[in-house]
Amino acid sequence: MDFNFTSEQDMLRDSIARLIREQYDFETRRKVAKSEAGWRPEMWAQFAELGLLGASFSEEDGGFGGGPIESMIVSEEFGKGLVIEPYLQTVVIAGGFLKHAGTAAQKEENIPAIAGGERIFAFACSEPKSRFDLNDVSVTAKKDGKGYVLNGQKAVVLGAPFASHLVVTARTAGGQRDKKGVTVFIVPKDAKGVSTRDYPTVDGLRASEIYFENVSVGADAVIGEVDNGFPLVEQVADEAIAALCAEAHGGMGVLNATTLEYSKTRKQFGQPIGNFQVLQHRMADMFMAYEQAVSMTYMVTLKLEEPEKQRKMAASAAKVQIGKAGKLITQESVQIHGGMGMTDELNVGHFFKRITMIESQFGNTDWHLRRFTELSNG
Repeated sequence: MDFNFTSEQDMLRDSIARLIREQYDFETRRKVAKSEAGWRPEMWAQFAELGLLGASFSEEDGGFGGGPIESMIVSEEFGKGLVIEPYLQTVVIAGGFLKHAGTAAQKEENIPAIAGGERIFAFACSEPKSRFDLNDVSVTAKKDGKGYVLNGQKAVVLGAPFASHLVVTARTAGGQRDKKGVTVFIVPKDAKGVSTRDYPTVDGLRASEIYFENVSVGADAVIGEVDNGFPLVEQVADEAIAALCAEAHGGMGVLNATTLEYSKTRKQFGQPIGNFQVLQHRMADMFMAYEQAVSMTYMVTLKLEEPEKQRKMAASAAKVQIGKAGKLITQESVQIHGGMGMTDELNVGHFFKRITMIESQFGNTDWHLRRFTELSNG
């Protein structure tokens, strides 16, 4: 299997790395995360201008001819910079729904607008009691003439404070936890009856509680099949997991490099702490965990187009490895840095928080280990 990147993919990586290095340094990111806005619209516009938001869409859909590998590259480099802007929610998730199940009209209306930075999406899937089960949907969408009326609440919708549109899972049939009866909708965030409560998250992002009260949408708001949207939700969630794995291992690489450099400059007992064999062993473990995380990210990215069972197993296996590697690397990095490792002024604590939060997005390590086991035995 060829793991070499094309020259175009190398150029994409280099352009993002340069952008992060020159305009997304840690101090700038820290100030933006604490600002009232919580992000930089001008940076989002720059992402669009550089082609980053359209890189993973095919030319037929209005993008620049890329796919999952381009998404992985962008996510990894964004992970190195702790990028706040909602790339995952808009490009990977909303873009994934549109690529796989959008009508020609939906693609024409939304994908060029995503690539151009004009439309920002958030994925409203989680509910107060649903935890990691995406089929646990109590938000209802009842038929009303040719359209639907939505009622209910979605919780911890990341990126929603910045969004212009929402991708919403709602129940059109069946019981609350049935996999059958879930339908996916595109809903403008400014639609009548939509209200939000915005707040910062522990890792520097922003999220919202979203309430739907008699929100009317047309039949053209449905993405995919009515009552049979859950397989599509699972497919896009697995693609989101692949992108999250890339983001996480990007951050892990920075932590490894930062910790290694610190061990060469921090002195104890008259010599750099990196000379102590016990710390050398711990940093070797960190390096091995990182390399395994990279390998698993490549694996799941290359298997996103495999049949459903193989794709799910790859996503769960990668998520388990990323969860374990992230826990090891973040905790060792903090401990080797000592008490200053969790201070706000040092990037180590910020990477710790973000990678820890990634472990729980779209199912934590235990949840995916259980899913992998069930799929293996099924």
